Amino acid sequence: MTTTHAASPAGTRSARTRATATRPPGQSSRGLPAAVGSQAFLLLLALAFLAPVVWALVSAFKPATQIISDPLGLDLTALTLENYRRMFADVPIGQGFLNTAVVLVTKGAITLFCAPLAAYAFAKYRFPGRDLLFGTVLITLMLPTIVLIIPLLLEMKALGWVNTYQALVLPGAVDAFAIFWMRQVIADVPDELLDAARVDGCGEFGIFTRIVLPVIRPALAGLAVLTVMNIYNDFVWPVVAASSERMATLQVVLSTLAQNITGNRVGADYATVTGELLAAASIALVPLLIVFIALQRHFINGILAGSVKG
Repeated sequence: MTTTHAASPAGTRSARTRATATRPPGQSSRGLPAAVGSQAFLLLLALAFLAPVVWALVSAFKPATQIISDPLGLDLTALTLENYRRMFADVPIGQGFLNTAVVLVTKGAITLFCAPLAAYAFAKYRFPGRDLLFGTVLITLMLPTIVLIIPLLLEMKALGWVNTYQALVLPGAVDAFAIFWMRQVIADVPDELLDAARVDGCGEFGIFTRIVLPVIRPALAGLAVLTVMNIYNDFVWPVVAASSERMATLQVVLSTLAQNITGNRVGADYATVTGELLAAASIALVPLLIVFIALQRHFINGILAGSVKG
């Protein structure tokens, strides 16, 4: 005869304890459906944002007539580089890339060098008029760009800098938002670290480079990504300050691309212009994608820097 033993309460508790211990940390049976739903929603949101980009990249390789006749179709056997070949022949996009690269490197370097230094002074030094001066910097954030164009253009004309790299680089090189962001991050650096460095005989610039800079490196990387995007996508000021084709940046070249295509080729139809526009837009998109993919971890850490207080 078989004897059946009922499980004791202690044994049941031990089994539940072992099951809980084997469950991944931070995951509960109730929270799993919510997590799956959140991931699914984010995936759908990402697909919605990426769909136009993917369509533009793929359509740039399609024949011009097929882009108009069958926008959502894809024939792998018909893919061609004809749109790119025609675009390079009709549009000085290489000169636009060169001008943008010069402005990007020079202006970006000035921003990333001067903004943290100014923010360090606002965050860690006490001097007369500091708050008033910082408030003035913040006020400039509220001014629309269009308000500053005419005064800046008159200034560039007086200096003889119209259609030069100086006009493209210097105005706005020390950005008010960059100073504000860096100031908020540097303010969280403990003053005790700086005082200890001063006691050890470290100079002020040495304190900034050896102590402050390593601490704010994630935020600085995030600022670098935003600075690259702002300079790369800037259109209003370059189209005003550099009206000549020789000094046109990439965004200015793209804005006049349709006129250049129709002007350089007699009988260029709508399909041809659309194909070359997509080819040029695809080329202009690639550098930003590379920068963001390469620095996305630093960019996210920089955005979150200073948002959580200990």
